[in-house]
Amino acid sequence: MRVIRGLDTRLRRPVCLALGVFDGVHLGHQAVIGRAAALAREQKLVPAVLTFDPHPDAVLDPTGGPPLLTTTQEKLDVLRALGVQTVILAPFTASLSKLSAEEFVGRILVARLRAHGLVVGEGWRFGAGGRGTIALLKRLGTRLGFQVVVADPVCVGTQKVSSTRIRQTVSGGRMEEAQGLLGRRYSMQGEVVSGDGLGRRLGFPTANLHADPRKLVPADGIYACFAGLRRLRPAVVYIGKRPTLGGSQRHRVEVHFLTSPPRLPLRGRCLRVEFVRRLRGDRRYDSEGELADGIGRSCAEARRVLESLHN
Repeated sequence: MRVIRGLDTRLRRPVCLALGVFDGVHLGHQAVIGRAAALAREQKLVPAVLTFDPHPDAVLDPTGGPPLLTTTQEKLDVLRALGVQTVILAPFTASLSKLSAEEFVGRILVARLRAHGLVVGEGWRFGAGGRGTIALLKRLGTRLGFQVVVADPVCVGTQKVSSTRIRQTVSGGRMEEAQGLLGRRYSMQGEVVSGDGLGRRLGFPTANLHADPRKLVPADGIYACFAGLRRLRPAVVYIGKRPTLGGSQRHRVEVHFLTSPPRLPLRGRCLRVEFVRRLRGDRRYDSEGELADGIGRSCAEARRVLESLHN
């Protein structure tokens, strides 16, 4: 997959752009991208995805915006897995946010990126202050010579799929529901860092994950997961602040492999976790012995859950 970083490159061939933030690259986003690929085939254009880094809310919202469903690297990994050939990664800056809707379309989409087709989701806004509407985009298309297609929203159940809805499911630990909205398991990745050896002392050694602080971490508790470097293995994951042992100042994400862990030393490497099901919430035990018994029961339950996926 070709990744073009920045908006200074003038593309050689006309393109059809799927345009959006695409945090999560969920089923609704995939519909936008798929419609752009279809339109590109119809019009003999190069299909491409235009997205932003960082998330615009990180620049426009004084609070930094909501946590991310996908970091930039995770987003690129998902787009690659979907078969996207070209991604334009636009740096979202204060100066870009001040461009008028007309300038953004004329100077960037048409003059630099040679967009002959644009596909957006329902309600897409653009330009300074979000003043650009789909109606304006279509008027500009008529004037500047590009086609605009608005992809239909995707519904699961009675509600539209959205990043906000997925954040609510992940924050509530409803990982199977999140999978149904994303079209894949919710995942996170991060560097393996040194721990204090508690898990090993209890008989359940763990890899301690340091994730991007902007990433949305699921609700505290115990999860049946798959985890690994390249090949994913059955695992149980703890998220929380260790209430049994006096608590921790920070949330921990601790991965215990249910089968043999990767042979390479994990510390310093990037570990990936895919969440299957939340088994229970976080819990305080009265002693280390009770904690070890509880971990053992969670491991047994996680094995049953993960083995059932293959039956």
